[in-house]
Amino acid sequence: MARRPLIAVSGDGTAEPGSPHWVCAEGLGAALVDAGHRVVTGGLGGVMEAVSRGARRSAAYRDGDTLALVPGHLASAANAYCDVVLPTGLDHARNVLVAHADALVAIGGGAGTLSEIALAWVHRRLVIAFRLPGWSGRLADAPVDQRRRFREIPDDRVFGVDTPTEAVEVLAARLHAYVAAAAE
Repeated sequence: MARRPLIAVSGDGTAEPGSPHWVCAEGLGAALVDAGHRVVTGGLGGVMEAVSRGARRSAAYRDGDTLALVPGHLASAANAYCDVVLPTGLDHARNVLVAHADALVAIGGGAGTLSEIALAWVHRRLVIAFRLPGWSGRLADAPVDQRRRFREIPDDRVFGVDTPTEAVEVLAARLHAYVAAAAE
């Protein structure tokens, strides 16, 4: 069996059920698993819980599709929708681990999300950001900085999207090129 891509999702950890950020994240979780991806988050609440919950609702869901890299030492801190929970004890330093997924999708978010976006950018990952309030909306459709990360990808940037379907379409169209270019 081929390895399924691991997509990191970061965002507003205080998003409430029914809020635009929550609804977006829940839809994204289902869409990612429907498309054959696995999801990794920080494992806590808000967007992290919503995306994991959505992933579990996918008809294509399999045990192990939701990973949590919890910032503390206790697996019990993870939300109930996480299949694999790794307590890192790294606090925000665990953002480096999250940013090493095959791609990162951001939904709103504050300073923690900003650090994950920046780390994914530095580590040459595909970055997708929802045009919602927070850092994802501020960075959508622009490069994080002016460095040229890839000769083979002249339109490299944080790819802005409005819907989970658009996010999955960007992944389908671009993930292979980013994985190949980052491996060089």
